[in-house]
Amino acid sequence: MEISKIIDLLSYTIPSIVTGLIAYYFFLNHTKTEEKKLKILALKENQKNSLPLKLQAYERMTLFLERINPSKLLIRVTSVNNDKNSYTISLIDTIEHEFEHNLAQQIYLSEECWSVIITSKNATIQLIKNASENTTIENAEELREVILRKMLDITPPSITALAFIKEEVKSFI
Repeated sequence: MEISKIIDLLSYTIPSIVTGLIAYYFFLNHTKTEEKKLKILALKENQKNSLPLKLQAYERMTLFLERINPSKLLIRVTSVNNDKNSYTISLIDTIEHEFEHNLAQQIYLSEECWSVIITSKNATIQLIKNASENTTIENAEELREVILRKMLDITPPSITALAFIKEEVKSFI
């Protein structure tokens, strides 16, 4: 009689345990699925809120690149005493100041885009330095003319960086 009671007890308990385990498994899967949905919704909401900030950063860096374009920079920054060396320093300081003013924008840009912008800035500075090292140039006005003539022969680094920014913005809009 004892064994029949144990068998009866097991016949009720085992299906209950199996049903409980299956219910636990489904509940666990359902909970994980809901967590994933919530994370995706939060990510979409975050992206929706951060898109304007990201676009603003790209706009600011576009403005930076436009401002350091040598042909526009030379018009905006004039020489006070027509000294070639002081004009070179003034041009480079203007570029560096513009760059420092926009340093925080890097958190919204891709690593590659930021690298292109830095390369463009450095190439523009190098172009100005190389032109000023020319010994045939005696004053700031001649330096300005040499740099502007050079811009006719080559594409300014800022134009190349602007093209990169435009392509990158197209990719996420």
